[in-house]
Amino acid sequence: MFILSQQKTIANRFLAELRDVQIQKDRMRFRKNLERLGEILAYEISKTMDYQSQEVETPLAKLNVEIPQCQPVIVAVLRASLPFYQGFLNFFDQAESGFIGAFREEHADNISINLGYHASPDLTGKTLILADPMLATGKSFIKSIDTLLTHGTPKMIHIAAAFAAPEGIKFLESHLNLPYKIWLGALDERLNEHAYIVPGLGDAGDLAFGEKL
Repeated sequence: MFILSQQKTIANRFLAELRDVQIQKDRMRFRKNLERLGEILAYEISKTMDYQSQEVETPLAKLNVEIPQCQPVIVAVLRASLPFYQGFLNFFDQAESGFIGAFREEHADNISINLGYHASPDLTGKTLILADPMLATGKSFIKSIDTLLTHGTPKMIHIAAAFAAPEGIKFLESHLNLPYKIWLGALDERLNEHAYIVPGLGDAGDLAFGEKL
């Protein structure tokens, strides 16, 4: 598991601004910081990919450069992940994309995940990046992956989140049987009684796009 906040980098400023209740009032900055985190995690994920040599001709000479063999498939979990997803797409700019509309339904005794929409290219043998800024219970990730597997089995799944709770990580570890790796901006303390990440940042979708009815 890769945790970006464990390193002393400029990314810690972006993470801090996403949490700050005053800076959160600036929706454009909130979206931009999610996008920046997506770009940084895309860069880190790129280190694990397969590369091949490609000849490039400059005005002065020819040289060989190591280039990724293929682009991943990037799947955004709507709506909160759109800015985060854009960061990945900025770096993997020829990637295929998929989209899942997932939302939580809160009941008296538990929380269930409703998937109202999904669209995906063929995933057979490909590298999949599943991007959602908040990994809370982990249920939406597992349900999303189960749905995506109807489009083929990827060779590798990269689960990317800006913030995560330990409970969600444990849920993924106990329910995911395919090759995968988790990439996080930060791993927080816990979930509260409403299954929100603490200290977290609140509702990422509302902060990015406004409160929903």
